[in-house]
Amino acid sequence: MFNNNLNVREKTEEIEKIILSGEARLSSDTFGRDVFEPLCDLRTEFQRDRDRIVHSKAFRRLKHKTQVFILPRGDHYRTRLIHTLEVSQIARTVARSLRLNEDLTEAIALGHDLGHTPFGHAGEFVLNKISPNGFNHFEQSVRVVEYIEKNGAGLNLTKETRNGMFCHCNLWADTMEGRIVRICDKITYINHDIDDAVRARKLNKRDIPVSFSENIGIHYSQRISTMVRSLIKQSANEDIPCMEPEIQMAFEETRDFMEKNIYNEDNLKFEESKVCVILEMLYSFFVKNINKMPLDIQKTAQTQGVDRAVTDYLAGMTDNFAINVYKDIFIPKSFSFHEYEIF
Repeated sequence: MFNNNLNVREKTEEIEKIILSGEARLSSDTFGRDVFEPLCDLRTEFQRDRDRIVHSKAFRRLKHKTQVFILPRGDHYRTRLIHTLEVSQIARTVARSLRLNEDLTEAIALGHDLGHTPFGHAGEFVLNKISPNGFNHFEQSVRVVEYIEKNGAGLNLTKETRNGMFCHCNLWADTMEGRIVRICDKITYINHDIDDAVRARKLNKRDIPVSFSENIGIHYSQRISTMVRSLIKQSANEDIPCMEPEIQMAFEETRDFMEKNIYNEDNLKFEESKVCVILEMLYSFFVKNINKMPLDIQKTAQTQGVDRAVTDYLAGMTDNFAINVYKDIFIPKSFSFHEYEIF
């Protein structure tokens, strides 16, 4: 079937040409990287992107970043890392069913939230408010892989992967793989947020909109299966992937319901107000004390400005790290001394 002189990567690229659809982005047709690198004899360019993301420090930190519930005490609530892995799994299923490039899809999914702040969207809101240049986590995700990782060298990912990461919130990516990740991100978060809200006793399944329960399902696996099947069916011959109209309407109604009853719930908002205080005070402190930040961040302050550097530093923090830094700076420490008995 193959020329024996082909290496593993070249054989994979030939297989892609045979099995992938005309809508897929072939690894051999990538727009490439900003900095030229010799091709790998084992992995395609998109496989290399995936591996670089998984081995990055930013990816590891996702396990200690909030998804919805800040610092949950239970072991089974989603973190930003679990969310990312669930998006990747769902997106790969869709990509394979539509004969798209599964490796590119996986790379985009694994990298899409690398720039997320501590404390979830509350942290993003605060940084967007206090940073002169504003803040969006999807822009920061691309900044992480282009500049911040590897002490400023970046990961040198392909243009397709970076485009998909940038466009996963509000824009349609240049590739079908990136567009699929955008939809699968939404499918993932609405379902696991319902699951976590029920676990936290913030939501009863009976309260979920009837249109969602009847059209999509009650149980987590049933809901995921319904939405994924709908997306695959409706997107088979579309440039812009979407779910079937009745499923899409039920999804949007439920997202509005979650926005009102969970994401803006009083107790959650009260905890988020504490997040605002922590990040605002840390921001003010580090703007005036650049030398208290790591050396690579200090270098960014010298080349790109203090506000940019402080924003990078805070955005990269995990929840617990941000709290501990806040304590070290602003919470007085106990005074200790040796008490000698006087005879």
